[in-house]
Amino acid sequence: MKSMTGYGRAKETVGKFTITAELRAVNHRYLDCTVKAPRQYGFLEEAVKKAASARIARGKVEVYIGVEVEEAADLAVTVNNAVAEHYLTALRGLAARYDLTDDITVMGLASLPEVLGAERVEQDAAELTAAALTVFETAAAHFDEMRAREGEKLAGDVRSRCAAIEQMVGVVEERSPERVREYREKLLARMQEVLKDTAIDETRILTEAAIYADKTAVDEETVRLRSHLNQLDLMLGETAAVGRKLDFLVQEMNREANTIGSKANDVALARTVVDIKSEIEKIREQIQNIE
Repeated sequence: MKSMTGYGRAKETVGKFTITAELRAVNHRYLDCTVKAPRQYGFLEEAVKKAASARIARGKVEVYIGVEVEEAADLAVTVNNAVAEHYLTALRGLAARYDLTDDITVMGLASLPEVLGAERVEQDAAELTAAALTVFETAAAHFDEMRAREGEKLAGDVRSRCAAIEQMVGVVEERSPERVREYREKLLARMQEVLKDTAIDETRILTEAAIYADKTAVDEETVRLRSHLNQLDLMLGETAAVGRKLDFLVQEMNREANTIGSKANDVALARTVVDIKSEIEKIREQIQNIE
């Protein structure tokens, strides 16, 4: 399991290219990936974005690709033969007309304006893309290492909060029968006070207590809440992206806690439910960081 927050960087020389790849990511509901490369190498952006999307499920991800080309490797020197021939014709004409020594040399001719030219050679897109992806994968591996370390910490924190919730669910389960007994005793005391010497119908007391117990029973909710806690623990051990599934599961846990709270009708249980909901909210905040 990985956090959505991470950073990774790599710089390598591949052939005649020295490439820098840098990734950084923060939390985001979905995957939002942007790639930046030097303008002349803009064709790299789509390939790198595709590679990033294949290994990152969620987060706002920014990728930077820098490219340095080996000195003079992208330069080509060209000869303007038409200009050179014009110069040669003119120079030989001068030598013949004025009876001069024909001492034309290559260096002399090459030094004349516009005979030689230098221009940038367009790099092989496929070669450069392959090199950039190689360095990107190295940076992404560092990026994932950091996210995995963060994910491990998040999982530990969430597990400790789940353990606390499970303990409080046990308190709710222990307290629930006590509420029914107390209700029956209070009901009996009130009827004795009102009816005084009149015989009390014990069956009626038991019926009222049973109705109360049925209306305030939270057994189903606590069973489901325990089931959700178990599922959450299993998800925390997965290697796939589970952030969205965890988010849904925590919503279900909160729903069960709300139902227990609405049925509680008891001060002590109400306090416990508030504590359960507080832990669930802290878990919800933590899983917003999980991929």
